[in-house]
Amino acid sequence: MKIVVAGKGGAGKTTVSGTIARALARAGNPVLALDADANPMLGVSLGVGFEKTDMLNSVRQALDAGDVEHEPTVEGMVENFGTDAPDGVRLVVASRIDNDSPGCQCCGVSPDQILRELEHEYRVVICDLEAGIGTVSRMAAGNADVVVVVANPTAKALEVARRAIEIAQDVAEVVVLANRVRSDEDLKAITDVVGDHELIVIPEDPVIAAADRDGVAPIDLDPESPGVAAIIKLADRLAGAPLPA
Repeated sequence: MKIVVAGKGGAGKTTVSGTIARALARAGNPVLALDADANPMLGVSLGVGFEKTDMLNSVRQALDAGDVEHEPTVEGMVENFGTDAPDGVRLVVASRIDNDSPGCQCCGVSPDQILRELEHEYRVVICDLEAGIGTVSRMAAGNADVVVVVANPTAKALEVARRAIEIAQDVAEVVVLANRVRSDEDLKAITDVVGDHELIVIPEDPVIAAADRDGVAPIDLDPESPGVAAIIKLADRLAGAPLPA
C-alpha cells in the first residue's frame, strides 16, 4: 500500500505521517517512511529525535554540495540516506535538491517515482509530501493507493485541501483529516470542502502540541490521547483495507 499525506504547511501532515507510520509498523507491517518535504522533519514525528533528523538532513546538504557520492539505485538510497526509526520503520529523506544528476535516484527522482519503485520491498510506503499541491498535481494513477489530505479550519489550509482533493480524486482514494477541530464551526468549515470523501476528525489535542514542542513522537507521549488515538484509528482502517497484489 502506498500512502501519501498532503496539505498546507503547518496543517499537521508531518505529525499525521509519523503517527500513521508508527501505528502501521506496530500492527506488523514493514513500513518505509519517505520525507519529501522541503523542510524534512518527519524524523521528529517518528521519534528519532532532532539530532538524528538533522544528521539525515546534513547528508542531503552534503550531497547538494558535492561532498557525498550520488546513489544510482533506489535500494542504495534507502540504505545510505535513511535510518531506522522506532517500531521498525525505515526513514528516508527524499526531498529533491537543485544539483541533481539525470537518472540519479538520490536526488533527481520524484517522490511518486520512489513510491512506485519501492512498493515491492515494503508492505507499506508512506510519504510526507512537500507543502501545497505540487507533487499531488504531478502524480499519475497507480503511484499512490491513498491520498490523505490534512486540513485545519483556516482559509488558506482549506483552499489547499480543496485543490488537493480535486486533483487527487482522479488518481487514488482520498481520505480527509479534519485536524485541530475545536468546535462545530471548525468541523463545518472543513466538511464544506470534503464532498463525498471519507472524513476523519482529529480534535485539538494538548498531547500533540506538547510533542511538537518537545520534539518527540506523539504516539510515544500518549497513544490514548484523543488526537493521537484518532490518527491510530485511521491507521487501523488503512491496515484493514485490501492491499494491492
